[in-house]
Amino acid sequence: MKVRDLLREGTEKLKRAGVDNAEYDARQLLNYAYGKTSAGMLAEMDRELCPGATGGTEPTDIKYCPGDCGARITFNLVTARRAAREPLQQILGTAGFMGMDFHVDPSVLIPRQDTETLAETVLQEEKDKDISVLDLCTGSGCIAIALKKLGGYREVYASDFSREALRTAKSNARANEAPVSFVESDLFEKIPGSFDVIVSNPPYIPTDIIDTLEPEVRDHDPKAALDGGTDGLVFYRRIAAEAPGHLRGNGRIYLEIGYDQAEAVSELIAAKGFADIRVIRDLAGADRVIAARLQAAD
Repeated sequence: MKVRDLLREGTEKLKRAGVDNAEYDARQLLNYAYGKTSAGMLAEMDRELCPGATGGTEPTDIKYCPGDCGARITFNLVTARRAAREPLQQILGTAGFMGMDFHVDPSVLIPRQDTETLAETVLQEEKDKDISVLDLCTGSGCIAIALKKLGGYREVYASDFSREALRTAKSNARANEAPVSFVESDLFEKIPGSFDVIVSNPPYIPTDIIDTLEPEVRDHDPKAALDGGTDGLVFYRRIAAEAPGHLRGNGRIYLEIGYDQAEAVSELIAAKGFADIRVIRDLAGADRVIAARLQAAD
């Protein structure tokens, strides 16, 4: 049996479990099990596995082996976890976002490509580096860290009500060498001062929709990071009402939204004094970000 046969077995296991992109996930798990990069594993594909590396998913299933046994057992274990629909990123312990690596665990929402649209929009439109930015509901810290690292803004604050999430976010900020200031706060509750820009990817899934989501999301993402209340708009109402008190004159706001929420969120923020409201679509063509400016008082 060769390494490529091990990969094929893992891929088939994931396909039977209904995992999307089963081959990609199996390759990532194989890299993880062997401690190699994708390029490094390509050179291993035709190598014969150690004869002792047959069957078993526990260390007690084998005796001393100088070859592939440990990697084989690790691969069996992690493919079993993925087949049970545990997210790939949580198994690997890391997720990519805006070209950076972020540690993820069950305390935070896994960064997704859709959210890169939010970060990219801010970076494209906010060219002045001498501004202060606030990221609400920061989770893993991916948005705030990307804005500080790639935008070079003078001040970036990030808040979350979850102490566990903030612990993860602070670790990510250190790993990515991004000096972000973190605040434990329920939205604006403990936020000091005012800002030029406010960004947020708040919970926006209607409560009764959560149980219909993919197992990777429904069973593994923190529900508090998903649940936007009965209509999915609870956090947008609070942000729309409270953001004007934390924005400087002509301050801007950028919000990630669900694909069908553009009209409702636009109406909410328009009623609170925001103008120049725009909807930005993601790479799939779905409405993804609301951008607006707070009208300066006369």
